[in-house]
Amino acid sequence: MKRPIRPLPHSALLELKRWNTPTLYNGWEQITRHDHAADAFNLEETRDFMPQMGPMVGYAITVVCEPGNGAHPKANPRAWSDYRRYVASMPGPKIVVVQDLDQPRTLGAFWGEVNSNIHRALGCVGTICDGAIRDLDEMTNAGFKALARRLCVGHAYSCPVRWGGEVEVFGRVVQPGQLIHADKHGFLAVPFGDEKHLLGAARFMDSNECQTLIPAARGAAGKSLARIRADIDAAAAQFGKNVKKKFARRGEW
Repeated sequence: MKRPIRPLPHSALLELKRWNTPTLYNGWEQITRHDHAADAFNLEETRDFMPQMGPMVGYAITVVCEPGNGAHPKANPRAWSDYRRYVASMPGPKIVVVQDLDQPRTLGAFWGEVNSNIHRALGCVGTICDGAIRDLDEMTNAGFKALARRLCVGHAYSCPVRWGGEVEVFGRVVQPGQLIHADKHGFLAVPFGDEKHLLGAARFMDSNECQTLIPAARGAAGKSLARIRADIDAAAAQFGKNVKKKFARRGEW
């Protein structure tokens, strides 16, 4: 399997981690040719079980599981070992994107204390799992962040079924090697080719908000409602002018 190209230096990933996922989205929508109203982000609700850890950023590695089917570990008793070889072969930081074929049922957890510690040792920072996790405190202690559908008690017949291919999680198709940014709001699976200008665009859009609309709204004390509306209208117009000048696009305002 060809190793995917990593378009960003690690220093850029560290800076991306300083922003929340909606801020990254605000930048991404200005630079992408994709449909910013329908592409790249999760279409179904996710749950961040470690919001105190803040955002995570990394490159997708993918795996499919089916904990409710006991035939899988019998059919491939080396599945875990072979899968870990795949995980170790990919450059990090890595986010493990797990499609659970039992969904919408949730019969067993792919993640717990042991598996999260193992993946952390292999360069993974967290997971987006369209299924269940368990051992929440122990996973947190391992420094392994999880966005998942729910918690559960057991692991059932959980094992890797296949890996390194396209998966679908929370209504979004994810390819191995995609840059992912995720936090308590959900996740953004950045389309290939959009990574290079993402950080700069996010910086610009955040600064644009702080210089126009936010001060207009927060400086409303003692003003009449008519004046407040006028100030906000003027700020919105300036916000749009700034976006158009920078990206030749209108922006959300």
